[in-house]
Amino acid sequence: MSTSAPAVEPPGPQFNIAQHLLAANTCRPNKAAFVDDLGSVSYGQLDERVRRMAASLRALGIKREERVLLLMQDCNDWPVSFLGAIYAGLVPVAVNTLLTADDYAYMLEHSRAQAVLVSGALLPVVTAAMIKCDHEVQKVIVSRPQAPLHPAEIEFETFLQSHGPAAKPAATGSDDPAFWLYSSGSTGRPKGTVHSHANPYWTVELYGKGVLDLRETDVCFSAAKLFFAYGLGNALTFPMGVGATTLLMAERPTPDATFKRWLGVDVDPHGAAPLPPEGALAAPGDPAPHRRVKPTVFYGAPTGFAGMLAHPHLPQRGEVALRLVSSAGEALPAEIGERFQRHFGVDIVDGIGSTEMLHIFISNLPGKVRYGTTGWPVPGYEIELRGDDGRGVPDGEPGDLYIHGPSAAMMYWGNRAKTRDTFQGGWTKSGDKYVRNADGSYTYSGRSDDMLKVSGIYVSPFEVEATLVQHAAVLEAAVIGVIDHDGLTKTKAFVVLKAGAQATEDELKAFVKDKLAPYKYPRQIEFVGDLPKTATGKIQRFKLREMSPPENAHAAPAPQRPLGGG
Repeated sequence: MSTSAPAVEPPGPQFNIAQHLLAANTCRPNKAAFVDDLGSVSYGQLDERVRRMAASLRALGIKREERVLLLMQDCNDWPVSFLGAIYAGLVPVAVNTLLTADDYAYMLEHSRAQAVLVSGALLPVVTAAMIKCDHEVQKVIVSRPQAPLHPAEIEFETFLQSHGPAAKPAATGSDDPAFWLYSSGSTGRPKGTVHSHANPYWTVELYGKGVLDLRETDVCFSAAKLFFAYGLGNALTFPMGVGATTLLMAERPTPDATFKRWLGVDVDPHGAAPLPPEGALAAPGDPAPHRRVKPTVFYGAPTGFAGMLAHPHLPQRGEVALRLVSSAGEALPAEIGERFQRHFGVDIVDGIGSTEMLHIFISNLPGKVRYGTTGWPVPGYEIELRGDDGRGVPDGEPGDLYIHGPSAAMMYWGNRAKTRDTFQGGWTKSGDKYVRNADGSYTYSGRSDDMLKVSGIYVSPFEVEATLVQHAAVLEAAVIGVIDHDGLTKTKAFVVLKAGAQATEDELKAFVKDKLAPYKYPRQIEFVGDLPKTATGKIQRFKLREMSPPENAHAAPAPQRPLGGG
């Protein structure tokens, strides 16, 4: 299905997305652009700091299109780092903050990163990664260090002030590489997904403005972190595209942490001072009192919404200022959306995007939400459902989802086979199966592979299985997704122990957590005598799924699907 695109002028052949977003806000230099737990940065300050970062990175001798690794918790230094590298014509590689030293060692080698921008809290894991690999890192720039730094490390603010602001951006083109995001796959290492300078421009225009109708007066807050494609749009490119303010949060988006922001944050209107304690008044001589703001736009994921609705201290409708709520990352059970709407009077606008497409390409619409579906194609994107023969399928029948749109990634770095398989003549193969309904909306019906999405983050069952069998007591293992009482997916492992061996569920969970990123561990483990297999020895996962019915038999299954972070 094709949809007509809004009247959006494409960017010119010479285009730098960082410069474009900064230039869009020169008219509001004193307005808070980003607010974190320690303070705020105005659009005027952001412009200067981004250009200082660009000059300082170039002074290290890093050349155009070389990569810098960005491993940072969400804070005001994140957009300065990301945009500063792009402004200089360098390519930031924004990576998940929840991974292991082995993961980062691979990414450092694969990207050939010349510098690392890292939060002080994450410096130990980066240091461990650098010991493990043959890297090319020249300098480690540390935001908010927590311990004395070594000679090859430099404090973020010191580095930023080492050079004056760059006078002009690098003369990049709209089709030049701008940044990478890593996308996980069902097998093998994560794939370095390369996005151009034009790609964020299109997602801002087609989705941020065209569908969500974001406004300059909005205060945006995203539970999805900036290193996700979803979070990058939510909390950086979309709000900057319209001149809104973004609240950033370094900690995990627990219900308590989320509610604290929903109920209001004190912001210095001049963007210069740290945030005062909650409820504090302006100090004598302050040019203006601190202003308490509440998010008007919230971006979350179904697991988070389920946790919030079950929380004993869920805020009341009159305590929040939400006018728009977005969901992505995994399937949104209709019951969660309906309960949220009844409580807050605001619909959850659910959609699907991917790391490869950068943001959402099928979505419900503000004022037009059909719970239980993913919605309708975003204007400017074309959608096709294809059968095994490559031809289109009729309405009501599942088909493989293909997308055609201007924000598709350029390639997977150094992976020609996967690039050819995913990016096919202008169309991007998503790896999802969908059904088109009579009203033109789309309903998710499963993955084309065995990948799982747990709390909005991909988990490869093969990776977890391969880790479990490293335990001395484990003979075989198989991992599937099971539906919990909220209709959301959790991982479950079926484990066959070696003859005479013993192991407990907690022991195996801890073993996986020690070797993989902690979020990948199986939430349930069931010990079995053997695994169901085909005649050729392939595990029959459908039989394992039959052995694990949903916790709530009345809950419609919520299959996995991807969004933005890989």
